[in-house]
Amino acid sequence: MLLMLAAVVTAGSARTMTEIAMDSTLDDHKIIYFGKGEEKPDSASRMIYRFYEDQFRHFQDPLAPYFLFLSRDNNLAMGVGGVVRMRAYYDWGGVLPSPAFAPYLIPMHKDPAERRHLGTTPAGTALFFRVIGRNKRLGQYQLYIEANFNGYEARDFHLKKAYGQINDFTIGYTNSTFSDPNALPPAVDAAGPNAKMSATTVLVRWLHEFRSGRWSVAASVEDPSNSVDAIEGETERMSQYIPDIAAFGQYSWGSAGHVRLAGVLRFHPYRDLVQERNHTVAGWGLHLSGRWQPDERFTLYGMFNGGRGYASMGGDWLMGKYDLVAKPDAPGVLYAPYTIGGYAAVQFNLNPSMFFSATYGATRYLPEGGGEPDEYKTGTYIAVNYFWYLTPRISCAAELNIGRRGNMDGRHAWARRAGIVAQFSF
Repeated sequence: MLLMLAAVVTAGSARTMTEIAMDSTLDDHKIIYFGKGEEKPDSASRMIYRFYEDQFRHFQDPLAPYFLFLSRDNNLAMGVGGVVRMRAYYDWGGVLPSPAFAPYLIPMHKDPAERRHLGTTPAGTALFFRVIGRNKRLGQYQLYIEANFNGYEARDFHLKKAYGQINDFTIGYTNSTFSDPNALPPAVDAAGPNAKMSATTVLVRWLHEFRSGRWSVAASVEDPSNSVDAIEGETERMSQYIPDIAAFGQYSWGSAGHVRLAGVLRFHPYRDLVQERNHTVAGWGLHLSGRWQPDERFTLYGMFNGGRGYASMGGDWLMGKYDLVAKPDAPGVLYAPYTIGGYAAVQFNLNPSMFFSATYGATRYLPEGGGEPDEYKTGTYIAVNYFWYLTPRISCAAELNIGRRGNMDGRHAWARRAGIVAQFSF
């Protein structure tokens, strides 16, 4: 994985299967012009492509709307679209209490009454609205709002993203700078690899791409949200008042791939009830990720993260409280423990509309003193899937998930799941 992330290559002349599939998607639009002026087909294609120019775009994000409204001079594009996504899954040998496959949630004690389970969910069904334009004074800008059905019983309508972007600046609710959704492998299950960083927050971000098109840098100030393991009578969680600070540097080689190094600095306040004093503990994290297409059929994905006090930003650790935990043999004291995780994945395209992928991910929690015997220690995630695009906008897929949870006392448990999904973008 590290070799893949460190590779620096140039794109070849041969077109990859992924690029051919993207061209089919770009051609699959109905354009409605409004206003006066001359139509410019080349400029229109460029405007449509901007719907996909997003360094934080995830594989499961909706495609550009099927119906697009463009001004005659192609300086303004507007579209309302979405995706209808239906999943079904079957657990055996141990039932997870969630539609999302997360090794952290694997029960250590098997319930004889919960040995198998068949479930369905519309989670991931989404609607969005996007406006993209060019202005002589402001330059390039866009507005984006997305909401999906991931609330109570996966049927409540919840806001997922809402932001505005003017040239290099983004303001709103969107992916944290300490993430790389573009380096996440394809997955049927909504959770994906158990080590991924997936925080969404309100932020102000500056992201600049240099003229060469290969280098880009970003920095942001983000609304903090932490997870503190407060102990009654000893420690108490305090309201947060210092924003998270995140940044990344990225090198890209055309459409063939990229490598990104990101970092985050966080501050976690708490109150020591024993000494009756307030404290603030600093946390930090590093995130190395990338995607590489070595030839027309293969795509490689990889990621590694590590640090302390960043656990609530994604992965298995979201299920617990690992930003601050109690210090052993020190009543009233909290500290930021170490956590590490990563994944590696490969995708093989049979043709532009069919591909296989396989992912292996792992996480580890490293507290001082070894932690409690029944505490989570390691998580292992394995996924193998097959995707088939019947049309550029209609697809179906099947996946096999295998997970393992290990505790501090050496005990472990496995879980298995088979899942399918059918989706339609419009």
